[in-house]
Amino acid sequence: MNNLTWSDFQKVELRVGTIISVEDFPKAKNPSFIVKVDFGKVIGIKKSSAQITELYTKESLLGKKVIAVTNFPAKQIGPIMSECLVTGFHREDGAVVLSVPDNDIPNGTRLA
Repeated sequence: MNNLTWSDFQKVELRVGTIISVEDFPKAKNPSFIVKVDFGKVIGIKKSSAQITELYTKESLLGKKVIAVTNFPAKQIGPIMSECLVTGFHREDGAVVLSVPDNDIPNGTRLA
């Protein structure tokens, strides 16, 4: 395991956002959705490819609060440019469970 310093951790911007759009992503290598996440006025809306199709439907994701890394450089994933990394945990069967706040919190709030 690689240990991080506190200053390393402070560089990662984990923020809360609300999923406002979900589309199928048939050109992805693995089953995925294209999600747009609203991170509030300062950061705005960012797009991401998310491999979360096993446990979530498009309808169940709309309006869901998620935790995402917002300061990675954009990454080309097939035909889309992914602008943030929506976080989650892999179960033993490989399905991804999203990281979510357990109370309502404003979009853009940074993990402290």
